[in-house]
Amino acid sequence: MLLAFTWWSVLLFTKNRDAFYAKRDLLKIGLIAERLIESDHEFEHNINYQELHKEYKRQEWMIFGEAAVFVVTLIIGIWLINRGYNREMLSAQQRRNFLLSTTHELKSPLASIKLVLETFIKRKLKPEQTEKLTHAALQETERLNHLVNDLLLSAKLEVSYQPNVEELNLAHLVGELIERLKTKYPVVEFQFHQNGSIPNIQADKMGMTSVSLNLLENAVKYSSDQPKIEVNLGLKNNKIILNVADNGIGISDKEKKRIFEKFYRVGNEDTRTTKGTGLGLFIVQQIIKAHEGTILVEDNEVTGTRFKIELPIKGVGKK
Repeated sequence: MLLAFTWWSVLLFTKNRDAFYAKRDLLKIGLIAERLIESDHEFEHNINYQELHKEYKRQEWMIFGEAAVFVVTLIIGIWLINRGYNREMLSAQQRRNFLLSTTHELKSPLASIKLVLETFIKRKLKPEQTEKLTHAALQETERLNHLVNDLLLSAKLEVSYQPNVEELNLAHLVGELIERLKTKYPVVEFQFHQNGSIPNIQADKMGMTSVSLNLLENAVKYSSDQPKIEVNLGLKNNKIILNVADNGIGISDKEKKRIFEKFYRVGNEDTRTTKGTGLGLFIVQQIIKAHEGTILVEDNEVTGTRFKIELPIKGVGKK
């Protein structure tokens, strides 16, 4: 296209020049015949020639302007096409990664549960062994249930999610989840601080459970070898503030802008070792938005990441 347009531009310039020369010669002959000029100097200062020359230059600039507009338009078009292509490729890659990670996340607990059931069928176990395997199977079932709920919720968030509002004690909810995770992750140090009295709010209990659990699970996954999760719940400017901080690897400024995208996961797919589907933070952000709140990601002191949620107090109930 550029070569064709270059050739077209050269032809236009050539035709415009030839037409000018022809008109100039014809005008010169006419002026000489009428004895209005006697030299080339007089011809160049003749008003008719000057108007003809101005028209020639104007047409040259028109051709140049058309060429510039075409080139700029072509460059912008190529850039837009390339940007759209890159976005589609990135989206396709994220979907492939999502399918791979989801398949693994589904198969892993199913395989564990199947192994436990086959063990029960084939062997007679001691009560303590039975209890241990049953507990392990229940944990895998909970993990599978959490994944399925995330998948269903993420699909619902894009179509018609409406919070099922009820009176909710957020401090009690977060405290219960932390106690549950202490059992699941005995090596993790959880610290929960409640700053003052926190009023009940009108919120979707299932949605806020998903928000809190996703943030806590993420904090555990991306923590250091000696995980320490700090949760703070307080009240400021008629807003409930929930902070979840870890002492992990942190998130780069470049990735902070993308972590709330659907299917996006921090790091490289070839080197990533943490489990997940890339739905957790997307779900968190959408639920918080539905509650007219905000969520921010910040660097934690020394090392790690801090997620800060602000929820407006509406329809406050009695504690």
